Amino acid sequence: MPSNTKTLYDSQGFVVLPSLIPDSNFFYDLQASAERAISRTRTGKWPHRRTLGRQFPPFDESNPDSWGVQHVMHPDLHEPAFARWYTSDKLVKTVAELLECEQEELQMELFNMLINPESHDFALRWHRDDVRENATEQEERDALARWHHGTQWNTALYEDNCLYVVPGSHKVPRTPDQRAHSCTLDPPDDPLAMPGAIRVHLKPGETVFYNSNILHCAMYDCTCKRATLHACMGSVRGGSSRARNILQHGLNWMTEDNFKDGLDARGREMLARLINMKDGVGEVGFSLNN
Repeated sequence: MPSNTKTLYDSQGFVVLPSLIPDSNFFYDLQASAERAISRTRTGKWPHRRTLGRQFPPFDESNPDSWGVQHVMHPDLHEPAFARWYTSDKLVKTVAELLECEQEELQMELFNMLINPESHDFALRWHRDDVRENATEQEERDALARWHHGTQWNTALYEDNCLYVVPGSHKVPRTPDQRAHSCTLDPPDDPLAMPGAIRVHLKPGETVFYNSNILHCAMYDCTCKRATLHACMGSVRGGSSRARNILQHGLNWMTEDNFKDGLDARGREMLARLINMKDGVGEVGFSLNN
């Protein structure tokens, strides 16, 4: 019998859960790690970032301001708390429940962080993470039908009201009205003008899990502090279906021994499953246009 969490996740395409961080000390460790990573990014000491003006990979150096920190488990960042949390018991158990798979089938994927820009507000357009804005109705149906082997989540370290979603849109193609609001590269002036849209409110420590092919967008207020852990995890049952969406972020560093050696036993096993997927595909390209 599916739990209430799984039932809500399947029906809505997202679910908000209270803290998946084991205790307050661990929460403060993550918060301190986040602050150091943000500082390094803003001062140019960490090159892996989401650049203001670029909504999706590949990111570049066209703007000194940032709306995200990439690869927070990277050993060169020297913040081991992130990897410890990614492989922690409660988080892994929750992901396995949502994906209806065994923990031994989970593969390591992405772990980044979303932050507020400093120079001006920023927005992401309405999109599905691995379906192009100009996809036909049948292309959408086909993509949505095979997108069940991974989940994405945002865990807020400070209050976060940036995310907007259309509940249930992970199961059906866009209506003509929804398509009109999401068929260009332009972010919305008012996200709530999208038919069916709601705003997701997170308190510090809360997590929203969501199917990343749900219709969603985000509004970044440069005056509102944001440090939100942004990650995903998949199941090997999906084969290579998630390869493009994951590998487009550039994960060659995850194949190096100095990363593997810093992981716990569970993390090393999850990493091996990711590398198996990576080794089985060629050039993957990018999911979305900038």
